[in-house]
Amino acid sequence: MEGSDLEAFSDAYVAHARSQHPDWPFPEMAIRNFAEATQRLTGPTERLDTIGTVTIQPVAASRIPDWLAFFDHDAFAGNPVDAVCYCSGPHVFERGQERGGELRPWRQNRELMISLLESGRVFGYLAYADGRPAGWVNASTRVECSMYRVGEGANPPDFDVISLSCFGIAPPYRGHGLVGSLLQRVLADAPARGMAWVEAYPFNDQENVDEDNWRGPRSLFDVHKFEFVEKRERYTVVRRRVDPA
Repeated sequence: MEGSDLEAFSDAYVAHARSQHPDWPFPEMAIRNFAEATQRLTGPTERLDTIGTVTIQPVAASRIPDWLAFFDHDAFAGNPVDAVCYCSGPHVFERGQERGGELRPWRQNRELMISLLESGRVFGYLAYADGRPAGWVNASTRVECSMYRVGEGANPPDFDVISLSCFGIAPPYRGHGLVGSLLQRVLADAPARGMAWVEAYPFNDQENVDEDNWRGPRSLFDVHKFEFVEKRERYTVVRRRVDPA
């Protein structure tokens, strides 16, 4: 398939899918998102044996271009199915709704997240390896995460809790401890952000670490003394109090 731009390419891809694969159950938007992701995911997919110096930086406005480069090209290299989200899911879905982002145009999710990062409603960190964006954690307050927000009467209150709603590591940098480094930075900075608690939501099924474990491994939270709160259908809520500044 060919096209003069991404839109033309996705038009050709949809036409091919409908003519050659009429049994595909996927809606047109999901096919378009997939097709365009195959073209923009240009990052490497082979894991590196060693990596250099790792630094962790909060994603202020000046780092949004790095964040976009990470999600546009690297975060989901080799996995175009999931490249649509741009980590917008925790902010647009309700509790129990982990899927469905493929029905929204990826550009819509991208623009939403730019707006939320610029306004400070979404907060997170990029891990850099040898100066290149290599990993991300969404560490927004729970009040901004509709997927985990409890609402009025919550104890602790939503505005006192950081929701560790997503970790994303580019394929070359997996297995080098970046998730742990990102978690440690979140914990260290939480008091200065005025947060009293950090909460995480590891999946109950921990088998496919690379593709299905984007909420972080339960074992990591156990090591960092997160305590069990509640087991839900697909994931478990764990929480840790942080020391005041």
